[in-house]
Order: sequence, then C-alpha cells, then structure tokens
Amino acid sequence: MKIFKYIFFFLSTSTAFAHLGSIVGKVTDAQTKQPIRGASISLVGQNRGVITDESGYFQINNLWAAPYKVEVSFMGYVAQNQTVIVKEDEATTIEFSLKSAEFSLEEVKVSAANPQHQQLISSMDIKLRTINNSQEVLRIIPGLVIGQHAGGGKAEQIFLRGFDIDHGTDINLTADGVPINMVSHAHGQGYADAHFIIPELIDGVDFKKGLYDADKGNFTTAGWANFRTKKVLEQNFAKVEVGQFNTYRLVGAVNILAQKAIEKNQNAYLAGEYSYSDAYFDAPQNFNRLNLLGKYHGHITKNTSLTFTASTFWSKWSASGQIPDRSVESGLIGFYGAIDPNEGGTTSRTNANAEFLTLTKRNHVWKNQVFYSNYNFELFSNFTFFLEDPINGDQIKQKEGRNLWGYNSNYSIAHGLGNKQATLNIGVNYRHDLTKDSELSHTKNKTTLLESIKLGDVNEANAGAYIDESIQLSPKLSLTAGLRFDYFKNQYLDKLQNNAIFKANASIVSPKLNLYYTKNKNLQFYLNVGKGFHSNDTRAVVEKSGLEILPAAYGSDLGTIWKPIPKIVINAAYWYLWLNQEFVYVGDAGVIEPSGQSKRSGFDVSMRYQLMKNLFFDADVNYAKPRAIGETEGQHLIPLAVKWTSIGGLTLKNNKGFSGSLRYRYVGDRPANEDNSIVAKGYFVSDALLNYTKNRYSIGLSVQNIFNTKWKETQFATESRLQNETNSVNEIHFTPGTPFNAKLSFSVSF
Repeated sequence: MKIFKYIFFFLSTSTAFAHLGSIVGKVTDAQTKQPIRGASISLVGQNRGVITDESGYFQINNLWAAPYKVEVSFMGYVAQNQTVIVKEDEATTIEFSLKSAEFSLEEVKVSAANPQHQQLISSMDIKLRTINNSQEVLRIIPGLVIGQHAGGGKAEQIFLRGFDIDHGTDINLTADGVPINMVSHAHGQGYADAHFIIPELIDGVDFKKGLYDADKGNFTTAGWANFRTKKVLEQNFAKVEVGQFNTYRLVGAVNILAQKAIEKNQNAYLAGEYSYSDAYFDAPQNFNRLNLLGKYHGHITKNTSLTFTASTFWSKWSASGQIPDRSVESGLIGFYGAIDPNEGGTTSRTNANAEFLTLTKRNHVWKNQVFYSNYNFELFSNFTFFLEDPINGDQIKQKEGRNLWGYNSNYSIAHGLGNKQATLNIGVNYRHDLTKDSELSHTKNKTTLLESIKLGDVNEANAGAYIDESIQLSPKLSLTAGLRFDYFKNQYLDKLQNNAIFKANASIVSPKLNLYYTKNKNLQFYLNVGKGFHSNDTRAVVEKSGLEILPAAYGSDLGTIWKPIPKIVINAAYWYLWLNQEFVYVGDAGVIEPSGQSKRSGFDVSMRYQLMKNLFFDADVNYAKPRAIGETEGQHLIPLAVKWTSIGGLTLKNNKGFSGSLRYRYVGDRPANEDNSIVAKGYFVSDALLNYTKNRYSIGLSVQNIFNTKWKETQFATESRLQNETNSVNEIHFTPGTPFNAKLSFSVSF
C-alpha cells in the first residue's frame, strides 16, 4: 500500500501545476529510421534536460507558456536544435532525425540530466576487436576476463570484480531481454552460453558493474550485460573467414521485405552462421557451430511496434580438457596435449521472442515481452583422471533438456515533480524453468554408464516486481531510487529416490539508490548503493536443510567521471561488495557448491584518449581484494579470484578506408587455493586487427597472440591421479591459450 500511495503522490503532484505545458518528442536515426535511445535533450539556457527512452521518446513537463530552444545530441551523430512554442495546458510535439558523424570524445557530455548510470559497447567497438564469437564481446567490459577450458562449444569461464564467476553465477546476462543464464543447470548454477548470438548482428551491449538497477534480478552481483541485436539490417551482407588450424566461418544476412514495406517502416531479415575449426590442440577439436535467425520489426498499430525474433543454434565439439602441470613437465604430453581425448559435448538452443512497445495517449511508454527457449546440453569431462576409479577413469557426463519461458513488462511515466523533471518505472518479471532428466553420471568412453550420481527434473519459477523513480533534483544533482521484490518456488523430482518430490520457496527485497552530482560540464561524482542476490541450485536447497535459497549481496560504488581536457575521459570508482554466501566450483564433481560469507573491495580506473581525429587510446586497470569471512588468516583467500587486470590499446577508425586495433590483455598472478600455496600464473597477450573497406567490399586480417606467448587461459588447483601413478597430486591443471593465430576475412555488402 505504501508503494501505491507513493505512486499516487507523484502523479497527483505532477498535475498540480495548472496552466503549464510540456514538450513531447522523438529522436530517430536518419538512415535506419529507428529510435535512438540515450540521446541527450536539453533546453538551451534553462538547465532542464532528459534522455530519450528505448522508443526514442522524451518528455519535458511543467513548462511555462513560452518559446524554447531544444537541442539534441548523441555521440556519433550531428547535434541538432529546434525552437518550439509551448502553450498552456498543451503538449507540443517535436521530432529529430539525426545524421551520423565521425565520433569524437569532445562530444561526450557530463550532466545531471544524463548521468552515466550504464555503459555501452557499440557495434563499432565489436568490429574493431579480434572477436571469434559473441561471448568474447564481453572482454570489452573493463575488468572482465573470460577463458575457455573445455572446447569452443562450452560457455566460457568469467572473472569480474574479484569473482571466479565460473560460467555465470554472479553476472546477469541477457540477449534482447531474454535470459542467457540457466538456473539449476547440469554443469553449474547460472551457466550462461551466449554462442547463439551472431556477433555481426550485435547492435550494442549495455552493461554495468554492480547491483544497482531495480529491473535486474537474479545473478546481478558483480554486474550485468544485455546484448542488443539489430532491429533493422542496414545492408545485406555476406562474409567468409579462413584461418589457421583448419578454421572456416561463413556468415550472412539479407532483408526479405520489398522496398515499399521498408519505406513504411516494416523490416524483416534472415541471417545465418556456420563455423568449423580443429583448433590448436594436438587432438583435433572438430568444432561445429550453426546459427540461424529471423527478425521482424514494424508497427502493428499507429502507437505500437512489434519486434519478433526466432533463432536456433547447434554446436558439437571434442575437447582436450584441463591437463596437469606435471604431465607437461615430464614430457608425457605436450603443452597442447590431452590426458583424456574423450571429452567434449553437444548443445542446442531454439528461441522465440516477441517485444511490444506502446506509446499511450498520455505519452507513457509501455513495454511487454514474451519469450520461450528450448535448450539441450550434454558434456563429457574428466578433471581428476584416475583418482576415484583407477580402472575405468573418472569421466563424468552432465546432461539436461530444458524448456524456459517468461514475461517482462515495464511501464514508464515521464512526469514533473514540482518544477523538477522525473521518470517513474514500474515493472514485473516472470520466468519458469522446467528441466528433463538433469543428469550427473560416471561414464566411460562417453557410451558406458558406470554410476548415476544425480538424475531428476527441476521445476523452478521466479516472479519479480520493481519500481524506481529518477529525479533531477537540481541542475547539478540527480537521484534514482528503486525497490525490487523477488519470489522463488523450487521443486525437484529425484528419479534416484523413487521419484520423490522435494520443495522449497523463498523471497527477497532489494533496495537500490543512485546519486549523481555534476560539479561542472567536465566533472561528475556518483554514489551507488544497493542489495542484490544470486539464487542457489534447486537440487542443493531441497536436499540440504538450512541452505539459503537466495543468498543476499550488498554493494556500493563511489566514483567519478572527469574530462581533464576535451579529448580525455577518465572514469574511476572504489567499490565494496559483501556476500552472504559464496559459490565455489568443485572440480572433482564438476559442480558449484555454496560456501561461507565473503567480502570484496577494489577500484576500477578507465581512460579514453583521442590522440588524433581517427586514432584513439584506451586503458582500463582494475584491482580487487576478495576475502572469505570467518576463516583464519592465511586460509581466507578465494581460489582463482582475479586481483589485477588491465586491458587497452590503440584503435584506428575509418582513416582512408583503413580501420583496426592493437590490443593487450593482462591478468596478474592469483591464488589457486585458500592459502596461496598453489598459484595460478598470470599472462600478457596482445591481439591485432586491420580492415580495409572500399565501396561495398571489405577485407580484414586478425591475429590473436601476435607475439606467440605461451600462456594458460584457465587454471584450477585440482587433485588428480594419472593412470601410472600410485599417489594423487594436487597442483595446477590448465587449458592452454591460443598460440599465434591468424585469420583472413572478406565481406561484401549489397
């Protein structure tokens, strides 16, 4: 009831100022005719401003009857302004169609009306990186590290803000709002495989580190990221890539509607991708991936647009797995060799996603989304070789089939609070996961079942609701306050215990607060505080009495955005995070298990510097200090949590047809166990990309690891025993990173 009274108060306050008018407008891209989200709108000389929402709309309320000069700007576009006359008790409409322009850091504006509450990876950023798949796009996020350790078809391991996130326990990943994380997954909680996204179709990636957004729920502890795919295909294209290690890739997309339909803002395209590679391991990876996608975007009524996406994805591969240091040092195998050549797997996912965006008669924006996924997964791994079974080996099989569906809704109201600009968001989320035969088994040669360890069906539902209010309190100060509620219902049917059914449920409330103070046009400070959570595996919470279903997390960021000179932007933040329950990967079981409480603190520093008109330099340095709470000194380190990371390099954009980048990635040494007696060694790797575009043709050369550094991409402290050993050994087991790896590409637009 308090929430509804709060809403009523603000809505009634916004209508209390009689005889005032408003400006309602829309900003679109001149080429694609699509809305531009995040454009900055300001009233010249009035210290009033807003940003455009997802539909490109904006609204400025409580204006006295008078002429106003409205200016719109957005990075990568030519700024525009128009003069409008506001009348009493009327909404004056205005439209802007922005033309693209060369990007310049001088255009970056710091203001209370447009606080940097989230960041963006653009399609241009992706084109100028050595990207092999959509998951690698996440490397652009400052401080985020990924690593592959079981062949190219498995979701990469993720590290961020002092977390070994494994495959997604502490980062919320979505694609066009559809969940990528899989709850209660056969391989590990929060498993997030984004390989069903075609990189060339990514229009941008929104992301934020921390747990400060009310519309983000489960797994949003270290941060979140949402892949946005293109609603409109600007040009048809076909692309072929050929690389070392028998690597091939074909990708293309084509519009399927006639020009007359496109002129009426109706768009539809089909796209496909096929990849094959043996990779650089001694045992061929035989990696295959197929992606198909179709998308429609258009207006179904005057004020409602529909975006419908259907896609399917399939992948199959072999893997060399993790190998122990001693096997390489003794000469038993090479650096790129394998102990068990029978690892690998298959996976598939089919998605349907419908998004409705409506502008109501009162100029409110209402977004509704319905989605469905059918998902299948099978993985064979061997982490410990002959530790448990000296005769048959320790190979395990993890398998599941899953149906996932859900609904998201957000209602956005731009209104006035006295003479202050404000936006109210109210939303609900629902997702339901049903798995069939979630399995963990002991196998031999992928075909023989030796022991069933776990087998059953998961039924998990999550309903959430949130509300947040953004207010520009003054020309220098803005605030966003939010509240989120989540309810989980967990059920597990155990087929190894005569189909016994186990149940559990829980709820959690998560408040959020974000403050932004803009000292001047070149300096802004911000404070973010909030509460979030990462859910526990259904099988764990129903089997272990007293285990938390929704372990809470509390965090804060204190940071600044500073432009010391027009062509340099610096973002720095000190952050702190406390978790009520840590999730730890258990290598010999191949699962995630909950541990005790933990805390993390650190700092992030990012710099962007425009050296010349088309040449940019960037560098990100990140430090984290993760610790387990309640453990004795010397036994309180968190295994594999990354402490020091840095990414950066030079980027050349559109200089006489040439573009490209020279990039580095650095990860420092980190403890592989609680007392640091086993150390996971760091690495420094450099990549390069060069493209030349002429008319509708483009040719590119990308090189990973240009200095051919020998490095370990993923590492674990694991106890194992080889077939000829009497005693087990606890040491680093690793997957090697790519050696020098060159790839040529050729694309044509038509």
